[in-house]
Amino acid sequence: MTQALRDAIDRYARTHADAAGIAGTPVRGMSLVRSISAGELRHAIDRPLICLVVQGTKQVTTRSQSLAFRAGDCMLLTADAVTVSQITQASPSTPYLSFALNLDAAIIAELSAEMNAVASEGGPALRLQPTDAEVADTALRLVNLLDRPAAMPVLQAQIVRELHYWLLAGDQGPAMRHMGLPDSRSRRIARAVEIVRTDFAAPLSVAQLASAAGMSTSTFHHHFRAVTSLSPLQFQKQLRLIEARRLMLAKGLKPSVAAHKVGYESVSQFTREYRRLFGQPPARETRQAQRALRSA
Repeated sequence: MTQALRDAIDRYARTHADAAGIAGTPVRGMSLVRSISAGELRHAIDRPLICLVVQGTKQVTTRSQSLAFRAGDCMLLTADAVTVSQITQASPSTPYLSFALNLDAAIIAELSAEMNAVASEGGPALRLQPTDAEVADTALRLVNLLDRPAAMPVLQAQIVRELHYWLLAGDQGPAMRHMGLPDSRSRRIARAVEIVRTDFAAPLSVAQLASAAGMSTSTFHHHFRAVTSLSPLQFQKQLRLIEARRLMLAKGLKPSVAAHKVGYESVSQFTREYRRLFGQPPARETRQAQRALRSA
């Protein structure tokens, strides 16, 4: 991993990162991370993405895997998946630094057709590989573009497309290409996943999701779990709990208010399920976060 990419990420994220160390960017789906200390566990349902770790170490766990990503590694996630991650090596003098970009199924479809490439569906959603020099160089040009707002509308799309090309041309290309196939299992499940993501607070209609995926209900259940490692109901529940946690810790909402906002009718049920996922009741975690904030 080049020093130039480390410096570019550090410079931008140092100025633009929020309290969690995450710096959003004008490039859709792209973020940079800078953390000066090992972090707490982060629960998420991530979209398909690429993450380049350029400094420090991060542990990422799914239902079936646990991988440590170090400087020079490329993390590839090829499906919506529940992840628990933690920055495990970082310090003020050597902060954890990474580049992340959501993968675009439409770009993958276009490039795969032009490359006349063969897809390979199956295997783990989370993959680790050394970062190719071409991928690192393209990521650097994309980060440097953030300092050239006049050039952004002209060059952004082609650099993002080039980054997808180098990923598809690499060792993990076959695992990515199935994301671009309109009738692939993962692409059809992705349509249903997007419905749940968009309206997770509403009652869940599995029949509607199965219809969106073009599957029977029983087939849909089987493939949904195969792709995401969760049932549709479990997937919705985790989305609700993760969003409620964000509302409490970032927005200061009371647990009862957050529970109702994400679709829970029973606060006691919300509390039980929250504790099961995060290890402690929501009210206690909120009080601890407030005390830590006052101390800081």
